[in-house]
Amino acid sequence: MAKQKIVVKVNMHNDKKSRKALKIAVSLCGVESASFVGSDKDQIAVTGEGIDSVELTTLLRKGVGYTELVSVGPVEEKKPEAKETKATVEVHPYQYYYVPSYYVYGM
Repeated sequence: MAKQKIVVKVNMHNDKKSRKALKIAVSLCGVESASFVGSDKDQIAVTGEGIDSVELTTLLRKGVGYTELVSVGPVEEKKPEAKETKATVEVHPYQYYYVPSYYVYGM
């Protein structure tokens, strides 16, 4: 199965409900990550493999309250950007170390 991303809008009034909603979302089998998205942080984006979107919304409705399924789709893979190579520094096989000499005074 391919990875999928599910976005769910949850009615959250306080911090306690938002933490509870995130715990419910993460407790499902196959979930790899869950995070808050949207302008008001009232949506939860869940990514993973083999997640049942109907089960997710049902559990969130029972635990938190009003829940609306916004979207279900494949995860957009990010392509790694080409990095610039830095100039390498030549290292000589013989390195010289400065060892300070200690003078003993007395006697």
